Amino acid sequence: MRVELRHGAATDVGRVREVNEDAFLAAPPVFAVADGMGGHDGGDVASAIVVEELARLAEEGYDPRRGAEAVAATLETCRRRIEEYGVGQRADGQPGFSAGTTAVVAMLVEDDDEPRWLLANLGDSRAYRFDGGRLEQVSTDHSVVQELVDAGAITPDAAARHPERHVITRALGTTGSSEADYFLLPLPQTERLVLCTDGVSGMIEDDELAGILAATADPREAADAVLAAALAAGGHDNATVVVVDVVDVVGPASERPDDPERRRPGTEREPGEPA
Repeated sequence: MRVELRHGAATDVGRVREVNEDAFLAAPPVFAVADGMGGHDGGDVASAIVVEELARLAEEGYDPRRGAEAVAATLETCRRRIEEYGVGQRADGQPGFSAGTTAVVAMLVEDDDEPRWLLANLGDSRAYRFDGGRLEQVSTDHSVVQELVDAGAITPDAAARHPERHVITRALGTTGSSEADYFLLPLPQTERLVLCTDGVSGMIEDDELAGILAATADPREAADAVLAAALAAGGHDNATVVVVDVVDVVGPASERPDDPERRRPGTEREPGEPA
């Protein structure tokens, strides 16, 4: 199949932090956002490792029919590299050093001979689907407050103000679980995909996010507008967002010659198989 995508991305240190520990990747057909933990030379290195390894996956390619295996192997490489980096830092005289990062990944795969989005997430960075004017959170936060919400101990509104709302239960490079959740989304029902850190989702409500996405057709402008809203709401954390639009899905390349006049500015075209 032939899939046409457009994307936009934006990141900012915010109005409180001194270092941006977030990182993002927009390398079609692979997109990702990572929110590092551990401060300068900790969280920023961990999130950079995630982006570096996923960029290598995008560059070298992968079997689109075995996308989950490719992501799992890449995330395991990230975990190992982050842990090795921590061991080196502690050996160099920083006994309390620790580094970790969340990760949310989206990549094109093939399932039942159809192109689909494969999503993978660890931590509380999120993946949303926006289609037909409706916003849906696809990923589930791996956090203490989400577990409390799921158990019925607190309400979603209370979770937003809970003192442990930033404590996550899964991440890469920490002592907790590093097993990702995976989701498959059909392209025809995913007009727009949004990946973001909690510096975005924790600052603006889903209704406001949906309104921005509905009012902004260009994904680059949408990413800028989402980031601006997060900063206007206080910018209490690093904020990063990636917006990806599915422009078109057509038949095999052998059945349809490439027509450069059909390309829109900023459109990425993935020839042949979806990945």
